[in-house]
Amino acid sequence: MKYLNQQEAISVDEELFNDYKFSVDQLMELAGLSCAHAIADAYSSTSLKSNKVLICCGPGNNGGDGLVAARHLSLMRYEPYVYYPKRTEKELFKNLQHQAECMGITVSSSCPDAAWVENEFGLIVDALFGFSFQPPVRESFVHIMAVLQKSSLPIVSIDIPSGWHVERGPLSDTDIKPACLISLTAPKLCAKHLANAKHYLGGRFVPKRLEEKYAMDLPSYNGCDLFVRLD
Repeated sequence: MKYLNQQEAISVDEELFNDYKFSVDQLMELAGLSCAHAIADAYSSTSLKSNKVLICCGPGNNGGDGLVAARHLSLMRYEPYVYYPKRTEKELFKNLQHQAECMGITVSSSCPDAAWVENEFGLIVDALFGFSFQPPVRESFVHIMAVLQKSSLPIVSIDIPSGWHVERGPLSDTDIKPACLISLTAPKLCAKHLANAKHYLGGRFVPKRLEEKYAMDLPSYNGCDLFVRLD
């Protein structure tokens, strides 16, 4: 299976939108749904010290995946709480927030305190930055990154562990160490730097012709599953 570099990941997304005519919200729904299913497989709500899940969402498509995942997790016996500090005026993201709130999910712009996170939650979902991220972390996200870096809770990162270089992986010993990574479409090169972590592939929507063009050699999904366990 091929691990994509940053430009390949960008090109694959552009072709899905431009050549295959997928819409952003269509792919986001499929990606977020597959993330929710992978999270439920990796961490059942009864196996955690608390079924409350802190979902940290950034301003881009990675954050949108997190908002979608929150909605689906709320239907799977989890209690999502969304930290969403930097919001966009794009209608898609406003609708995703509205949908989550209509399901009783708190969507807050106030950064949670580290001690409260440790006491209140059983799991953290990192949906802050995707494969277009360029270090360093912007000032508005420094505090939540510190919370994630110091947390003892298992962290599930969506597509890219936030703060990592998309190709070179962690840039320092203080970068977050996810307990689980859910790669979307295809793994990115940084996934080779995972240590003692579960690794899933989600986003079961890649056309065969596109897979062959980029020589992704994706694994087979089992039955109707929306994810496949890699490690």
